[in-house]
Amino acid sequence: MASTIASRAAMTPSSVPAGMEGFAIGIIGMGDMGKMYARRIADAGFRVNACDREEKYESLREEFADRKQIKIFPNGHLVSRASDYIIYSVEAASIDKVVGEFGPSTKQNAIVGGQTSCKAPEIAAFEKHLPEDVDIVSCHSLHGPNVDPRGQPLVIIKHRASQSSFNKVETILSCLNSKHVHLSAAQHDRITADTQAVTHAAFLSMGKAWHANAQFPWEIARYVGGIENVKINLTLRIYSQKWHVYAGLAILNPYAKNQIRQYAQSVTELYKLMLGGHREELEMRIKEAGRKVFGERDWDGELLLKDEVLDRFSLGKKPSTPLPNNHLSLLAMVDCWSQLGIVPYDHMICSTPLFRLWLGVTEYLFRKPALLDDVIKIAIEDNTFRSDDLEFTFAARGWSDCVTFGDFSSWKDRFQSTQRFFEPRFADATKVGAEMMQTILENIKKE
Repeated sequence: MASTIASRAAMTPSSVPAGMEGFAIGIIGMGDMGKMYARRIADAGFRVNACDREEKYESLREEFADRKQIKIFPNGHLVSRASDYIIYSVEAASIDKVVGEFGPSTKQNAIVGGQTSCKAPEIAAFEKHLPEDVDIVSCHSLHGPNVDPRGQPLVIIKHRASQSSFNKVETILSCLNSKHVHLSAAQHDRITADTQAVTHAAFLSMGKAWHANAQFPWEIARYVGGIENVKINLTLRIYSQKWHVYAGLAILNPYAKNQIRQYAQSVTELYKLMLGGHREELEMRIKEAGRKVFGERDWDGELLLKDEVLDRFSLGKKPSTPLPNNHLSLLAMVDCWSQLGIVPYDHMICSTPLFRLWLGVTEYLFRKPALLDDVIKIAIEDNTFRSDDLEFTFAARGWSDCVTFGDFSSWKDRFQSTQRFFEPRFADATKVGAEMMQTILENIKKE
């Protein structure tokens, strides 16, 4: 199935189509994304039936008591029996268990979908547990619950459904005012592996390295200003989220293992070249990777990020003179893309704000030859970052091992220990990170 993009007008309660006035949407899983979907769908005029674990029934009823369009049920059996389109908004690691429990209770001829970040286990669970009369249309909003969905990519997957059912789902989800992208489940997983999984691995590794060195990077002059602001703010933004969001995408996505392994390998090999002083080989490898990833681009357009934008968002005081950095995390990302044959611009139709920012800073580095030459020189001649880079290499390999072995427990422990370390600055980082994302989105729209 070829990918397509569709635009839908925003809905208001008075614009619910004829014939869908009594159409009920069920949401099983009222985490942050489930609640966001429930509120926006209800605001569009649809009736929403929702539930989470039974022990949360009373607290959810209290939270949504003033929402007449949202009815909280004790369990997914009742939601499934009463709803025409049921969305499972649960952890990817739990999807088989949850669908196995509630799927057989699905209303006859209903439509079912999921909002997990990894579609392979989701679709497998639906095919295994849902009655044959049920249509399957899944979705995935490519942003977090605190990001405005307007204009953001929303993947919609017509897996097993009539055109009528598919149209109904598109109509319902048009209330998000997102950009609809039509993909197959396999296409979705491949693109999210190429973009989200590897991007997350880079930020997770940076956070783990700073934690290992007991560093709050915004308190260290060499980590303040320019590209460093993006690294810090987005790393803290990721660690302020729930661990399972990133674990499921990395461990359960069938395409993610190779991408994350390659990123760890690129980090390791580039670090060894730096450590050994192999300047010619390092320069040749980095510039060849840059040619493969960026070489065919038309550089007449403006940078996705500019100096004044990069310097605007800082958690610390910027030094008067920029301090050197070899940017191993960025060099390894471009090397990883090159080794895997990934052209990141090919995935812009369904890229996350996080990915667009990360692409922006890599582009910033590789589109400035003098800066790139300086980075290569620093990588060979300046030992300032050696210990930091060592911990970063350990961290990248550690995350890759978690994915290779499918180890959710180790992933959770690694994530939460670093999360606790950085927790005091999450509020500031989330605010600044949101402003950064909005800025780059506005820049992209102007192009």
